[in-house]
Amino acid sequence: MVADSRAPRDGRFIDKIGTYNPITNPATIDINLDKAVQWMANGAQPSDTARAILSYKGVLYKHHLQVGVRKGAITQEQADAKFAEWMTSKEAKIADKRSNLEKASNSRKSDAMKAEAQKREAIAARVLAKQSAASEEAAEETESSESEASAEVTENVAAEETAATEEVAEETPAAEESAPVEEPATEEPASEEPAAEESAPTEGENAE
Repeated sequence: MVADSRAPRDGRFIDKIGTYNPITNPATIDINLDKAVQWMANGAQPSDTARAILSYKGVLYKHHLQVGVRKGAITQEQADAKFAEWMTSKEAKIADKRSNLEKASNSRKSDAMKAEAQKREAIAARVLAKQSAASEEAAEETESSESEASAEVTENVAAEETAATEEVAEETPAAEESAPVEEPATEEPASEEPAAEESAPTEGENAE
């Protein structure tokens, strides 16, 4: 901006000769070269920041050449040729800077992508290791459970066989008791009949 030095900052201005965007790299500068050189010829005094911008865009160099033309040191054609040569060299430097910046940016992006890929591979390897460990642990638990179940089944079978054996042993006596032998009943001897029957008393005898 071209403004009165007595005007407050961001106040009223006389003329607008260009724009400056420092966010981009390199900075984007759009300036009306002829108008800037004319204001410099009219005695405008640039601030330090404006002087750096004008020098970068070649305004100060063109103003210097125009001073030489007015003094008769060089012709206008010579001044234009020198300025064109300077602009070509400047544009080549700017192009090289942009190319280097682009290469650096691409290199950073490539490095970032490689680092991200390595990070993902490391995460995938850790996840795979955890899954493998979990699978092995599950397999070991399954084998242990199967072993315990097999042992339990074996113990149950043995216990059932033992119980069945004990039950059979309880039902079958260890030694058969001998059946009592019934002795034949002895017949009591019949009472002996009297050897001689007592004779009946005769009629002539008196009975006692």
